[in-house]
Amino acid sequence: MHPTTLTVIPLEDKVLLPGVVMRLVLSGPEAIELTRRFFKKTEQQAIYVVCVPLHPLRSNDIADCTSQAPQVPLPQQGMASGYDKEQQRPDQQQPQTLVTPLQHARLASFGCLAKLVRVQRSGVGIFGVYMEGIQRCELVAPVTTTTTTSSTSPLVFQVRYNQETIGSSIPTGLMDAYMKLSKEFVQQMRQLQMPDSLILQLTKMTNTLAPLALADLMISIIETSFDEKWNMLATTEPTKRITLASTLMQRQLQVLHISQHVHSTIEGKLTKQQREFYLRQQLDAIRQELGHEQKEEDEMAELNRRLVEANMPSHVVVIAQRELKRIKRLQPSSTEWAVSRNYLEWLAELPWAKRTEDRLDVSDAKRQLEGDHFGLDQVKKRIIEHLSVIKIKGDLKAPILCFVGPPGVGKTSLGKSIAKALSREFHRLSLGGVRDEADVRGHRRTYVGSQPGLVIQGLHKAGVNNPLILLDEIDKLVHSSHYGDPGAALLEVLDPEQNNAFTDHYLNLAFDLSNVLFIATANSLDTIPGPLLDRMEVIQLHGYTFEEKLHIAKTHLLPKQLVAHGLDSKDVILSDEVILKMAENYTRESGVRTLERTIASVVRAKCVELAALRESAADGQVGPSYCPQIQTDDLATILGIARFDKEVAERDDVPGVVTGLAYGGSGNGSILFVEATKMPGKGGHLQLTGSLGDVIKESAQIALTWVKAHAFELNLTATRRTNIVEFDDVHIHFPSGSIPKDGPSAGVTLVSALVSLFGEWQVPATTAMSGEISLRGQVLPVGGIKEKVISAHRAGIRKVILPWRNQKDVDADVPLPIKMDIEFVYAKTIWDVLNAAFVKDEKWSANRIAFESHL
Repeated sequence: MHPTTLTVIPLEDKVLLPGVVMRLVLSGPEAIELTRRFFKKTEQQAIYVVCVPLHPLRSNDIADCTSQAPQVPLPQQGMASGYDKEQQRPDQQQPQTLVTPLQHARLASFGCLAKLVRVQRSGVGIFGVYMEGIQRCELVAPVTTTTTTSSTSPLVFQVRYNQETIGSSIPTGLMDAYMKLSKEFVQQMRQLQMPDSLILQLTKMTNTLAPLALADLMISIIETSFDEKWNMLATTEPTKRITLASTLMQRQLQVLHISQHVHSTIEGKLTKQQREFYLRQQLDAIRQELGHEQKEEDEMAELNRRLVEANMPSHVVVIAQRELKRIKRLQPSSTEWAVSRNYLEWLAELPWAKRTEDRLDVSDAKRQLEGDHFGLDQVKKRIIEHLSVIKIKGDLKAPILCFVGPPGVGKTSLGKSIAKALSREFHRLSLGGVRDEADVRGHRRTYVGSQPGLVIQGLHKAGVNNPLILLDEIDKLVHSSHYGDPGAALLEVLDPEQNNAFTDHYLNLAFDLSNVLFIATANSLDTIPGPLLDRMEVIQLHGYTFEEKLHIAKTHLLPKQLVAHGLDSKDVILSDEVILKMAENYTRESGVRTLERTIASVVRAKCVELAALRESAADGQVGPSYCPQIQTDDLATILGIARFDKEVAERDDVPGVVTGLAYGGSGNGSILFVEATKMPGKGGHLQLTGSLGDVIKESAQIALTWVKAHAFELNLTATRRTNIVEFDDVHIHFPSGSIPKDGPSAGVTLVSALVSLFGEWQVPATTAMSGEISLRGQVLPVGGIKEKVISAHRAGIRKVILPWRNQKDVDADVPLPIKMDIEFVYAKTIWDVLNAAFVKDEKWSANRIAFESHL
């Protein structure tokens, strides 16, 4: 005896008939309760529900429907024997709740009693429920329970079952005609080369099932509308039901006859290629008839779902819908189908609306920067100012930061620290060697293998539309080649006023980049185009001093290498003296990369000792004890002989030799020796060697001219008319001739070398200078002061002569420990330079009174 009070499950555009198995995907607490009841039942119990179709939406219901949750996919039907006409895979169905108020108003008066035959889990809180139709029933009245207060609570109805009389109530002629029609339908399917297993199954059913049960089964197989299936369910009189089934079966047979006739007519006229295409179309139709969706259709449905979930802007939705309609008309084997599919994949995967919330705390940002980087006080100060503006203003309408400095000083790691402080995703774009404009803006879809540019790819990898993107090595871009100018393509990317509608050539759609925080890095500003540099705020990062390198090695480099080599802090102990010796004698750089590699070499050497010791212990041998302490004498054994010595120690105080300061293009400073000598010759001829550029050659000409013009004031000649090089030629040489040298900073050094040569006065080896001169003897300011001073300190210089106008650079950039070790002299004229350079020379002191009269 079936229960008279049952839970109602609504069916959208579907009808469950007796003898048919239907699969539903349910979710929510009611589905969990239904599933729990199924698994708790005994062998004698069964779980029954009533599946009731929903009437189609009326015109005045459309507005109500749009305000509700999206419609769920339709439940699927099939036969109890396993044949499933419109079955979908579990992962292709969307879950539904048991009933909603809107569905309540659309419930039909007739339903089908169903028994739960199988339950399987399809996801978290989602269950696939298989229901077998048992008997027609009529809804009498809803039952009010305490669980119906929620909008998603199950609806319970009293039902009245339809008592059917099978046999005598159906005319014999009508029943025989229907059975003949069913067998003809099965035979027609065999001629269409349907699967043998399906034909055999249908043949058995036509011979064993009762006519009324067979009618319900056949109606679920053939192509019928919702209204036709609903009429079949609502028809309780057996004769009318068989008549309705016969009419629908006769119509389906007529369609099969026409299909077979067309097939036989055109089959002989097709070429081999056409025949394959036609057979493939037939195979697709068969699969669809059997309820197996094509793989391509499954992929398109999944792609459509992903496009909806991407929450794209309205102008992108229009393009995506148009492209989706277009791809459905193409063959999957065509090239255009693959291009369109790839394009839609990109649209679905881009983070149009996904973003991370900024959790900016200035105090935390300060701690983050201090913990990750030592020194760089001016840089940290500017970064904190930049972050504070973002916090106060609430947007990123601020200049793009560009960190400029030598390799290894922490430009990239600063970008990572800013991303951590903002709680943003970090992505690094390496622009070194990028020569094609399409690498930045993307390739158009007409090209084979086209794809978006680096910026859009970076957003795709980051997964959000507001990451921190680091444009690394922006000065290494290749400019103005026949592939275009990638630097010009970056102008729109880095302009806060334009990048809210950045158009990639591949997408051909506007993408908003205004939420992205861009930070660029470069080693030099010389190769960055002016318009691109104008969009960025330059922050200079200088090289580290030995004290800063010591602190970085102890707090960052050594612990990092110990972890990388599987050692503890007690396994390798490096004293400050050892680290300083490695920095001074085995590295010569502004950053700390070579120092880190040197520390790694020492750690590897200790790994070798530990491995040998453990092998000896395993073999039962007693070897020498392990000493984790590294001595300075051990460095020669581990690292070899010292690669660098202090350059000042290479020479004694000699007239005609002066130490200058130079600045390398990569941000490294160095000391530069200037050697001058005179020799018999034509007189007044100047020879320059040392791989010099035009600017430094002109500085040498100016220096010689100035010395010749002021030889009398310098007490180098007896009269004003005497030429100091009347019978001698002058040769000036810059050692390390393989290294190109140029720049306006060697003027005072050249003058000092010539004055030292002709007056035989000596400039101390521990004194260095930098600056340019004019013909009037004015000392002009130069750049790279911090790098030059750091290199001088590294080389053992104790006195530095600089232009007076560079005093502010020393005060702002040079670390305090270096200021304590070096004496700085600031010169306005070349006379100040000479007085400071020769102050310790006894011969110079004798001419000091005459010299000071010109100051």
